[in-house]
Amino acid sequence: MAFSTGDDAGAPMSEINVTPLVDVMLVLLIIFMITAPLMSHKIKVELPQANLDTIEDGPNKVQPITLAITDAGQVYWNDQLVTPAVLESQLAVEAQKTPQPAINIRGDKTTKYRAVQDVVNTAQAQGIRKVGFVATKEQNH
Repeated sequence: MAFSTGDDAGAPMSEINVTPLVDVMLVLLIIFMITAPLMSHKIKVELPQANLDTIEDGPNKVQPITLAITDAGQVYWNDQLVTPAVLESQLAVEAQKTPQPAINIRGDKTTKYRAVQDVVNTAQAQGIRKVGFVATKEQNH
């Protein structure tokens, strides 16, 4: 927008109005002045250093347990058919181990959600912390 100053008869003003720019810069300056002290930590804490060279992938690594659930609701513990009572006792034993193994649940495409939910609830009731689901990747045709 151009405004006339009154000196020239109808000639537009060719200078940039810097007042809005100065206002924005002052607001940013105030924001930075307020937030800068908050960025510094008042309490100094010596954080531990991670040593990524000593990660063990050897025999101490715990293998996950696979629970397969068929569409009929049968549960297989690493390809072995188990009853709900046996499943509960085996999950209780695994929950006491350190480190605790992860439970991977594979459900058939037509398995009812109720059967999967019952297995997940049983695992959590026994103290299993890591429960995951295994699925196949969708293929785009």
